[in-house]
Amino acid sequence: MFKVLRVIFLGISMLLLTLSGFAEEVSKEQIKGLDEQVQEIKTDVLGIAAELSLLEEKLLYPSHTQVAVFLSLAEKEDFRLDSIEIRMDDKPVAHHLYSFKELEALRKGGVQRIHTDNIRTGEHDLQVILLGKTRGGADFTRMENFLIQKGVGPLFVEISLAHQSISMKNW
Repeated sequence: MFKVLRVIFLGISMLLLTLSGFAEEVSKEQIKGLDEQVQEIKTDVLGIAAELSLLEEKLLYPSHTQVAVFLSLAEKEDFRLDSIEIRMDDKPVAHHLYSFKELEALRKGGVQRIHTDNIRTGEHDLQVILLGKTRGGADFTRMENFLIQKGVGPLFVEISLAHQSISMKNW
């Protein structure tokens, strides 16, 4: 009798172990399927976020009133840019402190969009203030004023830094 119970108990145990192994295989497949679905949803959400960002920019900055200010740095420039401040019509509109990685990106030809705004057509005063250090470690400050002319369409302004001087051009 004891042997029969032992055999029955062993048989039931084997059956339960087999079923739990089968359940694990099904759940692994289900988890893999769920993981793929989650990745697809993440991709969709990122795409929607990018589209929303573009729509938001179009709504906030219509092309007929838009002005965008970009910053570029001459390649192999020997001074270290610490910060920049942009003022438009005597109002501060942008300020940025630079990290080492950002400076390296600018030195390699990168361009930074530092400010986007809506302005009316006509003349506007654009003031650029730089703080940094020369190659020898001395502090330097540069300030330049530019007069920009905003027409009916969008205006793109590039502030170029080269040899510790500031220049501007419209695109």
